[in-house]
Amino acid sequence: MRTLIAANWKMHLTRSQASGTAKELVGQLEGNLPADREVLILPPFTSLEAVSGAIAGKSGFSLGAQDFYPAEEGAYTGEVSPSMLLDAGCGYALAGHSERRHFFRESDELVAEKLVYGLEKGLHMILCVGETLEERKSNAVKEVLSRQLRSALDGERVQNALATGLSVAYEPVWAIGTGEVARPEDIREAHAMVRQELTALLSGKGEQTGILYGGSVKPDNISQILGIDNVNGVLVGGASLKADSFSAIARG
Repeated sequence: MRTLIAANWKMHLTRSQASGTAKELVGQLEGNLPADREVLILPPFTSLEAVSGAIAGKSGFSLGAQDFYPAEEGAYTGEVSPSMLLDAGCGYALAGHSERRHFFRESDELVAEKLVYGLEKGLHMILCVGETLEERKSNAVKEVLSRQLRSALDGERVQNALATGLSVAYEPVWAIGTGEVARPEDIREAHAMVRQELTALLSGKGEQTGILYGGSVKPDNISQILGIDNVNGVLVGGASLKADSFSAIARG
């Protein structure tokens, strides 16, 4: 299982900025990226083509999308389809990022439909799960993670579509963009819960499913985070917007 180092650029960087950052990353990492690591860039839709051009033919680099709508085409103003993403060079996509769940009120049901539809269309899907601070304080972490995982993965349709690739990203919502990082014991406990659920749900494929950690990942904590049991990569936000900091994370 390769260690996935994913950059979620969210709503940042114009096309020229995205292209420049991607080219800097290639320049800093080409020949310096550990053989067991893969760098995934998830830019805004407007920069997919620019980033695709910058990383084309570069070993160890992949392109993904932050979101999509689960339909082939239609009257869905403002949305894009998995086929459009594949055509733009994407191999990966997110589903259920905490900002989609909380800012845009995406339900477990919609996240589940996006996940399975993306898998069926040929994307490697990254399912994001995680608890809020209130849920952690009320000792509901296991309940929240179980609900989010089971609502998305407990079904024959998902089981039949796993060949295109599935990862799970654990994001404690209270640690995203706050500078707060979950303690190693918190990450270890949550990732163990996720692994247990995956093993129960995925009929023998749960042990091969990568689990990423997301939440204020930085160059100075990446080594510690990747050394925790069941951490198979990271989903990086703010620290991925600068080539220097993200390349340090990818090498760390």
